[in-house]
Amino acid sequence: MAIGSVMSIHGQARKVTTHTLQEMKSANEKITMLTAYDFSLAKLVDKAGVDIILVGDSASNVMAGHATTVPITLDHMIYHAQCVERAVDRALIVVDMPFGSYQGNSTVALESAVRIMKESNGHSVKLEGGAEVVESVKRILIAGIPVMGHLGLTPQSIYKFGTYTVRAKEEEEAAKLISDAKLLEDAGCFAIVLEKIPRELAKKVSQAISIPTIGIGAGPDCDGQVLVLHDLLGITMDFSPRFLRRYLNLSEDINNAISQYCDDVRSGDFPNEDESYSE
Repeated sequence: MAIGSVMSIHGQARKVTTHTLQEMKSANEKITMLTAYDFSLAKLVDKAGVDIILVGDSASNVMAGHATTVPITLDHMIYHAQCVERAVDRALIVVDMPFGSYQGNSTVALESAVRIMKESNGHSVKLEGGAEVVESVKRILIAGIPVMGHLGLTPQSIYKFGTYTVRAKEEEEAAKLISDAKLLEDAGCFAIVLEKIPRELAKKVSQAISIPTIGIGAGPDCDGQVLVLHDLLGITMDFSPRFLRRYLNLSEDINNAISQYCDDVRSGDFPNEDESYSE
């Protein structure tokens, strides 16, 4: 199973911390990260041995049905983080800071991050952007709150870019991304998500900085990988980017199970004698 740096001397899995992730990068051990938004699935993800659980603003899409991540609020994110935190024993919990909770005002950013940490008991926060948000990153870090960065495709800026296409294919944008990664590292971020950028650029960034990179649509050369849990399990089926590997088709399985339940109730087969109580 397991990786040396996440095991205790007695062979039992120990709590994953930001320091653990740095040890894993140094030892060239891959980091696993998945999203979770509720108690039941977070418990399964943690038990399976995932290193990082991201309480992602993708909850806006998969839990609330919005077309983008923009509408989800700080209160919503805190609620989902509270649900996840109650389930988790081992994984490091990272909570996305939602759109509007940190951009342009480092005081607001700090207040938002403090609320997340105090009200949800999460372990760290994640912000999208580089130079544009570095003052917010620094202010949050000064308060002792660990920060994960996020570069490349930044979904909260979808209305600015107007497309979910691969980012940083042009030389100028690629150079800025490398510069931003170094800036976030220097500011004190413990890791950076690289989303939907060319593989060679992700490799270059991963080699250029000492903190872990977590890829999503950024190729195999990052220090770790992340996927949205509902995509991996095949619960959401209307989203099929090239980087997504579906490990199950739960959408079909759940539909079949519910259809069978409806048939059984309507036919009188459920509940049967064994599923009923006698006096």
